[in-house]
Amino acid sequence: MNGINIQKWRFRFPVSLKMINFAKPNNYIHVQRLMEVSQNILVLDDEKGFREEIGEFLKEEGYHVHTAGLPSEALQIIRNNDIDIAVFDIRMPEMDGLTFLNQIKQEYREIEIIMMTGYGDMGSVITAMRYGAVDFLKKPFKLTEIKGTINRVSKYRSIKSKINKEGSPNNGIIDDKLHMVGDGPAFTRILDLVTKVSKSGDATVLLTGETGTGKEMMAKTIHLLSNRKDNKFVTVNCSTIPAELFENEFFGHKQGSYTDAKQDQKGLFEAADKGTLFLDEIGDMKYEMQAKLLRVIEDKKVSRLGDHDDKEVDVRIVAATNHNLKEMVENKQFRIDLFHRLNIFSVEIPPLRERKEDIPLLFNYFVKYFSEKYNQKIIKVENSVITKLMNYNFPGNIRELKNIVERAVIMCDGDILNESNFDLLEYLTFPSEIKIVENNEVLDLVSVEKDNIMKALSLTKNNKTQASKLLNISRQALDRKIKKFGLNITG
Repeated sequence: MNGINIQKWRFRFPVSLKMINFAKPNNYIHVQRLMEVSQNILVLDDEKGFREEIGEFLKEEGYHVHTAGLPSEALQIIRNNDIDIAVFDIRMPEMDGLTFLNQIKQEYREIEIIMMTGYGDMGSVITAMRYGAVDFLKKPFKLTEIKGTINRVSKYRSIKSKINKEGSPNNGIIDDKLHMVGDGPAFTRILDLVTKVSKSGDATVLLTGETGTGKEMMAKTIHLLSNRKDNKFVTVNCSTIPAELFENEFFGHKQGSYTDAKQDQKGLFEAADKGTLFLDEIGDMKYEMQAKLLRVIEDKKVSRLGDHDDKEVDVRIVAATNHNLKEMVENKQFRIDLFHRLNIFSVEIPPLRERKEDIPLLFNYFVKYFSEKYNQKIIKVENSVITKLMNYNFPGNIRELKNIVERAVIMCDGDILNESNFDLLEYLTFPSEIKIVENNEVLDLVSVEKDNIMKALSLTKNNKTQASKLLNISRQALDRKIKKFGLNITG
C-alpha cells in the first residue's frame, strides 16, 4: 500500500512538552491494568427499554451504571455522582444533544461524552465532536460496539488523567514549551508580527480570528518570546465569569470580606504580576464588567474586596476574541474606550482553510504527538487521508484537525493510519470533483456548488439547519441557494 512516511515532514520549530516517557518501565501504562478500573457510566435515552438494555449489559461487564430518561434527570445524577463517561442521543426531549453537551462541558469538563445518532444526524455529530464529544455510536449498534467504544474512551481518559497529573498543572498558569507548526506564507507573516510585538513587553495585544485558529497558542508565543517569559502566563475565559464574581476573580479579597472568605486570596491581576494575563473570549465579557476592567488596565492598580489600599501590578494584557469588536462597539455591546485600549496592536489569525499548505505539517505533528502520548507506533499514513483533509474546509480550524487526528490514533490497531481509522471522513463535506471540459477547460463551479448542497441535504435528510452547518454557511444563505437552483426541498 502506498503511504506517507510521516518522518519526512518538516517542522517550523523544534518543540517539547512535559509528557510521560513510555520508554521508562516505571512510567509504562499497561492498557489492561487501566481497563480494570471500573468507570461510572451515565446512559441517557428517552426510550426506557433501550437504555435499560444498555444499562444491564454494561453492569454485567463490570461498570457502575446510571440511567436517565430526561436531560434534567441526567443532570441531577451528574451533580450527585462522579460520572466518568456519559452516553446520550442527539435528539432528546427537553433539549437537544448539542445544548446538553455544551452545558455538561461548561460545568463538568472532566466527563467524556459519547454521542448516539441515526445516520441523518451525522452533521450534528460532527459539530458535537468539535464541541468536545470524544466518540460516537451510529444507531442501530450492537452491545459489543458500545463496550468497545467505552473501553477506548476509558483508555483515553485514564492516560489523559495521568498526563495531566505528571505534566503541567491544569490551573491556567502555563510553563511548558510551545508547539508551533507551519511553513506557509500566512503562518510566517503572523509569526513575524507576533515576534515583533513580543519584544515590547508592555504593549497590549488583541488577537482576533475564528474559533480553533490557535489564538491562545499565539498568546503563549507572545509571552514566551518576551522579557516576561520567566514569570507567569495566566489565562481566564471571560465568558465564564459571572458579574457577581468579577471583582473577586480579578482583584481578589481580604480575609473576612464576606462569609466564605476564610483567608486572603490574590486575584488574577496579582497572580499575573510581572507576567502576562490572557483575556480569552473578551468579546463575551458582560458590558457592566468592562468599565472595571478598563480602569485596572489603565491605572495598573487593584484593590482586593474588603481592602481600601491599592496594590500596583505590572501585567501585560493579551486579549482574544472570535467576534467583530468594531461591530459590537457600533451596536453598544462593547465599550469603545476598552476597545481602543485593547487594540493597540491587533493580530488577525487566519483560518486553516486560508493556510492549507500547513495542513500536512500540522497533521504530521499531531500524529507524532498523539502516537507518543498514547504509546502507538504509527509509521505511515494512507495517501487518501491527506488528500481528503487537504480538500476539507475545517470550520473548526486547527482544533478540529487536532481532534480528528487524536481520535484516529486512539482507534488505530496497527502501525499504519488509513481511512478506516478516520471514520468521520465519510461524513465531512468535501468539494465535488471540478468538471473540466477538455476543449476549452471550463470549470463548472455552479455544478460543484449545487452538488455540494444536494449532498449536504441528503446527509441531513433535508434538515436545513444541519445542512448549513455542514456547508459552513448561514441558514439564510442556504435558503437563497436552494431558491437559486430551484431545488424542491421541505424542512
